[in-house]
Amino acid sequence: MKKQNCEQNYAILGATGYGHFLSHCNMLVFPALALPLSQHFDLDLASTLDLGFWMYLLFGITALPWGMLADTFGSKPLLALFYLGAGCSGLAAATCTDNPHAFQLALVGIGLFSGIYHPAGLGWIAVSIPKKTAKAMAINGIFGSLGLAMGPLLAGLINWLYGLEAVYLCLGLMNFAGLFFLVQTKNIVQEKPSHLSHSSQPAQQKQKSFSAWKEFLVLLVCMMLGGVVYRGATVILPALFELNLPTVVTTINSLFQGSMISSNVIATVTIGCLYIVGMYGQYIGGRVGERFDLRYGYLGFHLLTIPFAFLIGNATDIPLIFLAALHSFFLLGMQPLENTLVARLTPAWMRSSAYGMKFILTFGIGALSVKLIKIIEQGWDLSLVFPVLGTVSILLVIMIGILIVSTQGIHPSTFHKPS
Repeated sequence: MKKQNCEQNYAILGATGYGHFLSHCNMLVFPALALPLSQHFDLDLASTLDLGFWMYLLFGITALPWGMLADTFGSKPLLALFYLGAGCSGLAAATCTDNPHAFQLALVGIGLFSGIYHPAGLGWIAVSIPKKTAKAMAINGIFGSLGLAMGPLLAGLINWLYGLEAVYLCLGLMNFAGLFFLVQTKNIVQEKPSHLSHSSQPAQQKQKSFSAWKEFLVLLVCMMLGGVVYRGATVILPALFELNLPTVVTTINSLFQGSMISSNVIATVTIGCLYIVGMYGQYIGGRVGERFDLRYGYLGFHLLTIPFAFLIGNATDIPLIFLAALHSFFLLGMQPLENTLVARLTPAWMRSSAYGMKFILTFGIGALSVKLIKIIEQGWDLSLVFPVLGTVSILLVIMIGILIVSTQGIHPSTFHKPS
């Protein structure tokens, strides 16, 4: 039985891992192409980045309804819809690169359907793997970080070799391929949604209780602020690297005499390496969640992002890469801790909806950082974006302190690995 459970856990992690990889890959292709698209559409950088606003907004604000549907019908049907919808939208984007308005509509479709993954996928993991949730979330988070790394890298290389249309053609096909991974879980029976089960009346009454709702609301505010920092960093870093790595670009081209490698390719490859560092951060975050109190680990990781955010603004070349790597390590590393906190503070019957609430704030409100970047870029300078994000992180750390205080009445075992 134990071996069978392990095999099922690995199958679930494989299927959800590809979905996590792809959901972030879908979102990170666009900012990696910001400068090429700006030249292609003859728009300034701020206006080009603004084309992705509705994509990012829908990626977030649809999370709650998608989560409620996952709690009702199960995660697998929702994930199948994710792959089909995002795949069709990716192909549509490939055919619309001559019209910025049509291209923006295709991006909207990518954001809408990609919003399915987090509430459905993380809810599936939290319900199916309750005893090793932090470790499972860390593994799942590594796949997400791989998507963050490969999205810009693939976008930059494919655009360099074959053009913008080929980037979104490949993205559409990658989404369709997700159906294959989902089929591999056909022998795994998902737990039936609670309101459809024939459980006893006492169990139903227990399912309706949600005693930690006040603490969960505080956590939601923490995650909302974290979403602003996360989305702002992921959107601005590709352009920041493309503009602020002149010595790196010159050095690399001098090593490849006879070849002129564009700053966009170098920036996207560097971003890919950056998120590989983030993958290790996810692993460390999972280990911290297995060994220590989730709340203090969550506080520590966010606290450590702050000095790097303030230093990134005026850095260039190698110092910029180094500081951004450290910022990404801790910003991404906290995710297993945060996702496990959601699981610990909510009952199983509403787990996907709980993740939906998280991501409607993390990615929905986080999408406002795109507008924030536009205001900063047009009114001041891009170098101020990361210091502003650092200020948001200070507010976030204060809110985590409030979370720790508000959860003092909850049994400590809630925030440690269960026996």
